[in-house]
Amino acid sequence: SLLLAGSETLSTAESLTGGGLSSAFTDPPGASHVFMGGITAYRTEIKIKELHVPPEIIEKYGVVSSQVADAMAQGAQKVFGSTWAISTTGVAGPGPSDGIAPGTVWIAIAGPISHCLELSLDGEREDVRNATIASAISAFARILRDRNAH
Repeated sequence: SLLLAGSETLSTAESLTGGGLSSAFTDPPGASHVFMGGITAYRTEIKIKELHVPPEIIEKYGVVSSQVADAMAQGAQKVFGSTWAISTTGVAGPGPSDGIAPGTVWIAIAGPISHCLELSLDGEREDVRNATIASAISAFARILRDRNAH
């Protein structure tokens, strides 16, 4: 409703959430008025090819980083022409990946207000993914509410 009120649109760029964030945004009736689309870039080469994440950022910081999360969100925003984009990247588990502990997650929001947050989550793979989706939606809603309150 906050997006509709502002005639704004949203897209997603997901890695560890595997499309779950897009699914959550398309569950409510009327979502087609604001949701443009999403790219599930589970593999590094898809982040580069489809979201235009510069390979040198991945090489320098790794795929689980604020820099890659930001680049993914900005890439989705450009690909879909959306007002806002949200990205997720991280390690859902069960074990570490490239030395990064399971539950390490980055969420980036690109738009009129941009924000990036790191999560350190506990639990099984599904718990980490669900908590990431809930955190992304909550952070985005907070940004929209705070912006509209001013």
